[in-house]
Amino acid sequence: MSAPLYIHDFALCSALGSDKKTIWQALKNGTRPAFVQKKFREKERYVVEIPQSSLPQVKDAYYDNHVNRLSEVVLSQMETSVCEAVKEFGADRIGVFIGSSDNGSEASLAGLDSFQKTGSYPKKYELKMQQADFAAEYIAKRFGLTGPIFTHSSACASSASAFASARNWLEAGFCDAAIVGGVDIATETVVLGFDSLEAVSLSPTIPFSKNRTGLTIGDGAAYFLVSKKPGQAKFKVVGIGESADADHVTAPRADGEGAVQAIDKALKDAELSAADIDYINLHGTGTKLNDAMESVAVNRVFGNDTPASSTKGLTGHTLGAAGALEAAFCCLTLSDENTEHVLPMHVFDGERDPSIPEIRLVKNGETAKRLNICMSNSFGFGGCNVSLILSRNV
Repeated sequence: MSAPLYIHDFALCSALGSDKKTIWQALKNGTRPAFVQKKFREKERYVVEIPQSSLPQVKDAYYDNHVNRLSEVVLSQMETSVCEAVKEFGADRIGVFIGSSDNGSEASLAGLDSFQKTGSYPKKYELKMQQADFAAEYIAKRFGLTGPIFTHSSACASSASAFASARNWLEAGFCDAAIVGGVDIATETVVLGFDSLEAVSLSPTIPFSKNRTGLTIGDGAAYFLVSKKPGQAKFKVVGIGESADADHVTAPRADGEGAVQAIDKALKDAELSAADIDYINLHGTGTKLNDAMESVAVNRVFGNDTPASSTKGLTGHTLGAAGALEAAFCCLTLSDENTEHVLPMHVFDGERDPSIPEIRLVKNGETAKRLNICMSNSFGFGGCNVSLILSRNV
């Protein structure tokens, strides 16, 4: 068993809102934000976005883009905690570990658009702005951190994998604390890329429904301040499991073996059994293949006993940010404020798919008799599978 990652602070932002209270109300009531149709080239597709105009500008104009504005909404809520960590450990002893599937095409598409219209790139445009580490570099610069900086780009498992890297570096003694999380937005490249795979739904996504036809891309960001010291932490990551299907470039392994391996490794890492898990936040993208595979895997390990829900019916699929965002949802679920033990609602059309194994999807207002430990699953392209187990720090 590895040492837990103690969560000293966290914040999040999605189409559900930018403060914990608003987001939790939407999760437990199943309040769906606006899924809007947007034109990408000649195609109209649904997205769940946060307009850039509604976000605060980044003070450093060099880093001012949609991705970093989303991060700024979240990071500004963690200002005090991060500054206290810098005082305690030193700026060189705090790392940044984030996941993002596509934070670079925002700059590259803007540059291409300018070049096609005017024959030149924007004055302040640099190739560096579309590098994978641009969002992580902004976080480090914002707080003056000089510790290790890592960016994971393992598709939809990216920010979940970031927790594994952060723990490895903390245990190796290369840093004493870390900012861990992820950010992603619904760019044209992502929407049309998924659309070319016939994975984008022509209507708002309905995970695990027999009528599901695909995913809906959404904007989101979530960050955590973690360390190996318990301190006053209310939550902790007690188990991390990773696996790789090595089966197909995009499709998950149909028998769910890779997902089962990640789940089993997380349980073993936490020294827990399946019966100890009180709630599962499913990856649940709404695609035919993912939902079928995850149903097989979850049913194989948990049967139809453990309450579970996909929150992507509310947020859309936030890609590389999904792992961190949904881990934050688990923390909200475990919060002391959730005195009634209400679970995040599974929002779909209510029509189950009889061709896949049944799992216990959370109904409106459903509560848990016991709520101490949650699991969050993230399964990405190429068979990148990550399972996180979070608990109260009691």
